[in-house]
This record gives sequence, C-alpha cells and structure tokens, in this order.
Amino acid sequence: MGDSTPLLLESNSAESEPPLLQKHTPSLDSTIELCIGDFGWAQFLQAILVSFSWFFDAQQTFITVFTDAEPTWHCTQPIADHPSSCNSSFSNVCQLPNSSWAWDLPKHTSVISEWALECSRSVVTGLPASSFFMGCLIGGLVLATLADSSLGRKKMLFLSCLAMSFTTLLTAFSSNIWIYSLLRFLTGFGRATIGTSALVLSTELVGKRWRGQVGVIGFFCFTLGFLSLPAIAYTHQSHSWRTLYFWTSIPTLFYSILVYFLVQESPRWLFVRGRKEDAISTLKCISPSITMSFSTLSFEQESWNVDLYSAIGVLVKRKWAFRRLSAVMGIGFGIGMVYYGMPLALGSLNFNLYLSVTLNALSELPASLVAFFLIGKLNRRSTLLVFTILSGVCSILSVLKGINPWTELQIGLELVSFFSACSAFNVLLIFTIELFPTCVRNSALSMVRQAVVLGGVFSPMLAAAGRANGGVLSYGVFGVVVGVCGLFAVCLPETRGRGICDTMDEEEHKETVYCNAVGVV
Repeated sequence: MGDSTPLLLESNSAESEPPLLQKHTPSLDSTIELCIGDFGWAQFLQAILVSFSWFFDAQQTFITVFTDAEPTWHCTQPIADHPSSCNSSFSNVCQLPNSSWAWDLPKHTSVISEWALECSRSVVTGLPASSFFMGCLIGGLVLATLADSSLGRKKMLFLSCLAMSFTTLLTAFSSNIWIYSLLRFLTGFGRATIGTSALVLSTELVGKRWRGQVGVIGFFCFTLGFLSLPAIAYTHQSHSWRTLYFWTSIPTLFYSILVYFLVQESPRWLFVRGRKEDAISTLKCISPSITMSFSTLSFEQESWNVDLYSAIGVLVKRKWAFRRLSAVMGIGFGIGMVYYGMPLALGSLNFNLYLSVTLNALSELPASLVAFFLIGKLNRRSTLLVFTILSGVCSILSVLKGINPWTELQIGLELVSFFSACSAFNVLLIFTIELFPTCVRNSALSMVRQAVVLGGVFSPMLAAAGRANGGVLSYGVFGVVVGVCGLFAVCLPETRGRGICDTMDEEEHKETVYCNAVGVV
C-alpha cells in the first residue's frame, strides 16, 4: 500500500475545508491516514469481525417477538349452556372454561402458554421485553465511559459479548416470569455497549473518506441477525422457547473468544490515552508494510484526565457539546420508540407473524444500502428530518380506520415507516460520530444509544396496549413522537465532508470558526 494515496486524499479533503480550519487540521487524524492508508484489506477484515457483534446483538434485541408471543388457540368443545359461544376468532379466552379450548401448539412453545399468562395484565406480559430495554438503559449509563477511559474499545466489546452470551444461556433455564424478566434485564445490561464499541472501533481504524461506509457494515450485520430470528423460530416452532435462547447464546460465546484474540485496539484511543508505543505496535499489526519513521510521529493528547465519568461531565459543561448531545438524544428517543416498538407491535396487525417480522427485517437491508452508498453525499440534518417525518406520517396512516385505501396498504405503510426509522437511525449514528471528538466519542454515542433504548422501554407497554384496538394507540403514538423528535435536527451543525477531531479543544476551535463564518454568536 503506497503512501501517495492517503496524501492525495488529505489534499483533496483539505480543499473542502474552510481556510481557517485548514490551519487546525487534527495531526493525529492525518498521521494515522499516512501510516495505514485511507482504507485497505487489514482494516476491512477488522471492521467485518468487529461489526459482526451486531448480528448477535440483533438476536437478543428482538428474540422476545417469538418467545413471548401469544400463541393461537382453538375450541375443543362447545359450552353446554351456550353451544356457539366458543369461537377462536372472536371469543375472549379468559372468559371461557379451561376445558373448552386448547393451544394450537404445545404449551412450551411460548412463555405466555407455558406459564399461563394469557389472562395477565399487559404490564406482566410486557415485563420481560421492558426489563431488557431497562437493562440496556442502565447498563449504558453505568458502562458508558469505560470504552473511553480504562477498558478501551476492544476490551469493552469482548466483555459485553461474553456477558450477553452467559446471561442468554441462563435465560433458557428460567422457572417463572420473574426470574425470566431478571435475566432479560441482566442480558440487556451486559449488551448495552456492544453496538457503540463496535461502531466506534471499526470507524476509528480507517480514514474519513470511508468512515461512513465502514460504519454501515455493522448495520448490515444487525439486519442479518434480525433476519435469522424468524428462520430459527420457524424451524423450531414446535420446540420450547428455551431452544431459541440456547442456540443464540453458544455462537456468541465462540465469537467473544475470536474478538479477544484477533481484534486490534483502536490506535486513536491509544494515542489519546498517551500509550504511544502500544498505538505504534497496533499500527504495525494492521499494516506491516509501514516504513515511515515513528520517531517523528506527533499527536495532540487530551489535556484533561479521562476517568470513569469525566467524559460525560465535559460533554455537559461545554455549551456547544451539551447542545449537540441534547439534540441527538432527543432525535434518538423518537427513533427508538419506532425502531424497537414496531416489531413488538406486529401482533396487533392482521398478518402472519413470521412473514411480517421477516419483511420488517428485510426493510433494514435497503436502509443499510442507502446509508452505505449515499452517506457520503447526504446532508446529515436534512436527511434526518426527511426520514423521521416520513416515518411518523406513515406510522399514523398505517392504522387509520374507515379509509379503504389505507386499510389495504396497512402493511406497506408500516414497512415504509420502519424503513424510514432504520435509515434515520443509521444516519444518526454516523452523524454522532462526526459531531464529537475521539476523547468523548464513545461516551457521546453511548448516550445517544441510551436515548434510543429509552424509547424502547416504553414500546412493549404501548405494543401490548395497542393489541386491543388494532394498533391505533401504539402506532399512533410512535408516529407523533418520532415526527416531533426529528425536528431537533435543525439545532445541529452539518458535518458532511468535515474531518473529525480528537480533542475537545480542537472541536471547540472548529465550532468557533464555523459560528464566526456564518455570523452565529
């Protein structure tokens, strides 16, 4: 890999920056691009391996769509006093004698049927899914800055995958709904930083020209993981729901071992932490052909001491950082309610569950393709606005009653809404990476993902409540929230084509220059 390519890329990228910013180009960014090139096979293979963690993450995120689904049932005999009162299409099973009906499949196929929860309140039946998202929320808050401070990106990814695999395996041995919900909480707590660590680690291994495309690899892997669920569930539909947890936990355990032995730590994080020798060693592992002299390697180390929560503290104290963080978290909350809520609410629509989940998973694929091929050409702010508003409008229209064209296109509108939410989610993650410097990037991205998960905490309850009215409550709320939250994008600066910074001072300097250039006080 020659040195001329990265030098040419640096030259071209510099032309797109304002003159004042060219004088403050991050030395670390340009130096790493000079060392390992803009993009190569070593970075590609590392990005694939790291991003594959999203595959297992997706499985645990949506697995309750099948394990906690309410099974279909049939009448076994008419009631003596009311021969025609038992009808599996219209009757309320809770008002029928136990001897007059039976499940279509064995009891152990679902949590609902095995533990006789068919007549329980929606709060109880939605508790496992809500517990998972609550675990994600708390785990993200507790572990948010470990990847920026003591552990780093690689160790955080390894430990998160390992914790998720063990708790998932234990979930298969749950004896009641309360232990099951507790283990789902622990699974969510353990996996809280997987997506963040994987996305940051993979994108910090390449130059800015390919950063967006590399980040999208994780989105593809998440889609594949989501798609694997209906396939696994369909082939095991007569088996116990515990089988799904078992067969999704074992591969995750083996993957964790691969991460520990094969993945390299981010050289950017090592430099920012002052571990220059380790960073140089990592660069040589990624690109053994490096011939430049490292004695002249220069970088700007962060001036403040990064401890467990200082990263979040700095984000809050600096006005420009707090403004950006608040805006992207607001957008994330709205996207999360739709992104996690729509698959959970599919049971309220009159469609086959396996087919509808498959279609929703497939709709993530074009969303990832849009991000992969167009992320370099799309303005971040306007793209977020378009996708969030489109998602909100289609979500509301998908459950309108009494309008025949909309009723016939219900599943189509739901898919467009979910596709738009997925696209907005992908753009938001890339946007967040570009908005914050290396020293706090993982923490900022973690906070955004927690906002997304917070939206997911409310989704199971809304999904359960929407089953009684054909999804009007759930999909209606989803649409309003995502449309309103998407408006926060107007508060953010555009980042397309701009280089990323490594310290808070560099980013603040860039913010000041841009504000002065457009006349903002």
